[in-house]
Amino acid sequence: MVRSCLIRNRILSTGHQTYLAEGNFPGERMIAYHAARAKGGAGLIITEAARFHTSSRSDAPDLTIMGDEAIPAYARLAAAVHRHGSKIFGQLSHAGSVTRQMSGGMRGEVFAPSPVPDHRFQVLPREMPTAMMEELIDAAGDGARRYTEAGYDGVELMASHGLLFAQFLNPYKNHRTDKYGGSEENRLRPLREALTKVREAVGESLLVGLRISADEDDPSGLDKATVHDVCRRLSSDGLVDYLNITYGSMAGLGSSVHVAPPMEMGIAYLAREVEAIRRIATVPLFHAGRINQPREAEKMLRDGIADMCGMTRAMISDPDMPRKALSGLTDNIRACIGCNQACIGHYHIGLPISCIQNPLAGRERLLSGELPRSGHPLTILIAGAGPAGMKAALTVKAAGDIPLILEAASQAGGQALLAQLLPSRAEFGGLVTNLAYELREAGIATEFNRKVDIDLIRKISPDAVIIATGSQPFVPLVEGREAGDVIEATSYLAGKAEPGASVVIADWRCDWQGVGVAVLLASRGHRVRLAVNGTAPATNLQQYVRDFWAGQLHRSGIEVIPYARLFGVDADNAYFIHEASHEPIILEDVDTVITVCGRVPDQSLDQEIAADGIPFISIGDSKVARSAEEAIFEGYVEVQNFLRKLHSADGMEVGSEGGARRVRLQG
Repeated sequence: MVRSCLIRNRILSTGHQTYLAEGNFPGERMIAYHAARAKGGAGLIITEAARFHTSSRSDAPDLTIMGDEAIPAYARLAAAVHRHGSKIFGQLSHAGSVTRQMSGGMRGEVFAPSPVPDHRFQVLPREMPTAMMEELIDAAGDGARRYTEAGYDGVELMASHGLLFAQFLNPYKNHRTDKYGGSEENRLRPLREALTKVREAVGESLLVGLRISADEDDPSGLDKATVHDVCRRLSSDGLVDYLNITYGSMAGLGSSVHVAPPMEMGIAYLAREVEAIRRIATVPLFHAGRINQPREAEKMLRDGIADMCGMTRAMISDPDMPRKALSGLTDNIRACIGCNQACIGHYHIGLPISCIQNPLAGRERLLSGELPRSGHPLTILIAGAGPAGMKAALTVKAAGDIPLILEAASQAGGQALLAQLLPSRAEFGGLVTNLAYELREAGIATEFNRKVDIDLIRKISPDAVIIATGSQPFVPLVEGREAGDVIEATSYLAGKAEPGASVVIADWRCDWQGVGVAVLLASRGHRVRLAVNGTAPATNLQQYVRDFWAGQLHRSGIEVIPYARLFGVDADNAYFIHEASHEPIILEDVDTVITVCGRVPDQSLDQEIAADGIPFISIGDSKVARSAEEAIFEGYVEVQNFLRKLHSADGMEVGSEGGARRVRLQG
């Protein structure tokens, strides 16, 4: 119970960008997404940051709540969430200078407290006129009224992550001389007046909350002392019913990692920051900070640190997590591994939210959760027990067919087993742990040390084959390779090769492997230079994680050489071509070159199976070497489509041999 609002449990889905809006309002895909988490047992869902004033509008598919025409769409979302027993709050947000304000491909007019440069988006904003500031405060009240009329249970104003209201609080960013600048009281005035307008709009029937960062963790960000004073004053004045405590700032390249903290940050790593606010605040505290399992949330609650725990990505990965926890089925929970690849990662490339472990996330309206079950089960041989093969086996079993999964190695997991060996990446192995548990629960046994070839397939005589045998490292043409020591990164991670004292990493992929191996080698005493075939290291990673690893490289003293394509080696040197100038880059005093040059699919079975006329598909790295996201997606979606085709009478001949159903695709 928070004041008059009874919430069925203490599990919270915090406001997070989904890019599921339609015309800047909640549409059917967003409704289905949040309804799935409400059905799964979430106590409270806070819908994502809605822009409430025209000065924050852009071309991005964000939510807006600027006019009464928005109310019906928000009402449909609230009704869908309420139908499953969850409460729903809405956010009011304005980015201030933390935006490029893109419209029609052009940068727009950006307003902030003062014309102070933003160090992430390279924006130098205009000072927001006093009259506009007063208009914006009134607009906050109007936005809150619209949430009220839509049937929401609460409204949360955002002063977190270096956004507009946090910028007003910050003396580094607020140089104003009017009533909204100067003294601490004046810098607090915008937030105080906006909260007052929100309270007037919602009355006593709805909760009013504030989201704020405990510390912005940035040289020009809000510090703890200021934040603590704000939390103390606003809670004691009765302007807020709760505080939603987060960390970091979207305005800083280093501090933005805390917006969606990846696995590198550790589980529940912000407990002490919240505990410090607990000692000064007089209202309930909500908190999210890598709380991905019920046991971690229970500890936060038991220790009196928080009153509600944000478990947003935990419910993206497994929307039924609260229901499973309530039933004591904690081992059945598909734990979030904090990879950031398809949740915040999709958002940062302008795509709707999803999850590498849960392809249904964000696609609840697009994908079927169940397959029509056939009365004539087929035996499907699955070659390979990496993420693609494991997910394929689960999909086959869920469809009522019989999966037979064979793996050439002695354990399941494929490339994920090597990925977890990189620094701070052990949690990535949780992906394999989750899939392995689901296989056991489904009664699917994997046969290990069984390499699939055409003779074995003929012997087993399955109805169809799913090839998930993975990929092999690509071996680049390197002039002089025989004269130098050149090894492949995965060989080093697997313990099959040992580099010399001075190492150059030729990183073509620009993702986890190059930066991870570089930091690992540096920690073991090697001299390391990272030559990346791109503009910067880790450019193919989600940007918060990329910037985190850039910091790790700098702390480790690793020299980074950008725009470098490997050309050749000799006994002492490595030779690169500068990608932009095409001129040589010569790195001297080199003992070993470690290559990170991508992988090629294992296609050894394709032609032989095709020649035998056995229906088959290739998925994951066996099709094209990519990541675990594509592997699991194809193990779910493409395998579903394959099974539908196998069971369809269209374009197929169906016969019977010894009681077993045999299927041959025509053409």
